[in-house]
Amino acid sequence: QVQLVESGGGLVQAGGSLRLSCTASRSIFTINAMGWYRQAPGKQRELVAIIFSGGGSSYGDSVKGRFTISRDNAKNTMYLQMNSLKPEDTAVYYCNAAIEKNYWGKGTLVTVSS
Repeated sequence: QVQLVESGGGLVQAGGSLRLSCTASRSIFTINAMGWYRQAPGKQRELVAIIFSGGGSSYGDSVKGRFTISRDNAKNTMYLQMNSLKPEDTAVYYCNAAIEKNYWGKGTLVTVSS
């Protein structure tokens, strides 16, 4: 079992950057897969990026080349560096940990103004 808390969301102009953090209530060293998802108003939740304990990662097509996912096991924290933000990136961003089941944070709102 794990609790996840996201932070770092806010309002930013198009072309700007934000870094999201997801802090876990326990060690993430043994968590094989952690990821970021987002949900925009009226849309389904979609995968943004996922990172594996071995260091591999994968990104949604819409964020490739702009977003970077990373994890710091010593700090029990996962990050999402978001650059060149676009208005269509506006959404609530959720942290996910896949253990015996999927665990979710409560989300952090990112708003990108044009």
